[in-house]
Amino acid sequence: MLTLADIYEIYDKHKDDYDVQVEEFTIGNKKFNFNTQTALLGIINLSTDSWWNHSICYNAEQAIRRGKVLTAQGADIIDIGAEASSKNTQRADEFKQTSSLLPVIETLSQEKILTSIETYYPEVARECLKNGANVINYTGTENSKEMYRVVADYDAAIIICYLQGNKDARDVGEFDFESAKDPMDVFYDFFAREIETATKLGVKKIFIDPAVGIGYSNFYYQYKNVSNRIGYQVRTLLNAFRLRKLGFPVFLSAPSALEIFGEEVRSSQVVAAVFAALGKVDIIRTHEVSKVKAVLETMSLI
Repeated sequence: MLTLADIYEIYDKHKDDYDVQVEEFTIGNKKFNFNTQTALLGIINLSTDSWWNHSICYNAEQAIRRGKVLTAQGADIIDIGAEASSKNTQRADEFKQTSSLLPVIETLSQEKILTSIETYYPEVARECLKNGANVINYTGTENSKEMYRVVADYDAAIIICYLQGNKDARDVGEFDFESAKDPMDVFYDFFAREIETATKLGVKKIFIDPAVGIGYSNFYYQYKNVSNRIGYQVRTLLNAFRLRKLGFPVFLSAPSALEIFGEEVRSSQVVAAVFAALGKVDIIRTHEVSKVKAVLETMSLI
């Protein structure tokens, strides 16, 4: 069982990294103060294949309405995806992604609502940024230089995620837990290289994402792996502050634990948010904006 002593041991061992400051920047019309306030990314799924059905929107009107609701609940940015990242779900090519994303982006942009687009296609990113999107949630590695050039062209922000050994979030295999006894070492080297490449190509606004919620084939719905997976995810959340010495804010998508929470799986994102806040994550992506917002406000009062 995780104890207060375990959490203190992480802090005591790495306390020189705990108060490191990260780059703060403006996205759209909003200045983000990452060193003093955790930001929130709300989620809209335009793919009906998404297993988190509470976030599915079946048409542009529903998506626009959800974007407004999430903003009212406290989301700083709305993350929109047109393809489910789970294996064995329907692919959405560049045309399908763009055609479903643009009507939502254009309207939310007119409403002064910031949007993030989850994609690994540089051309989808370009069209979305051209039509008002503000952030690219880059869930791939294959075309990284091209993606960085697109983001730089529009002075947009990018979320760079860690993927183990594959080209995009749809194609990951089994996660090698042995390589991640201290995952921060692996992450640090990966992000250092990507930051160097991105900044040389003109990108100025970067989030680094350990991507603990990616659907590796040995992560979800297999009880024999649940302890390994959750242990890895929680250790990553609690150690996230160690990545801030790279100079850019740390982004994390709140992981879930369906095997444990069952019908109450939505509550698992709230639990994850507590660990993320303790680890000084700068921006949290969550389906449960209002609940996570309440957790962060409660922790800020203590």
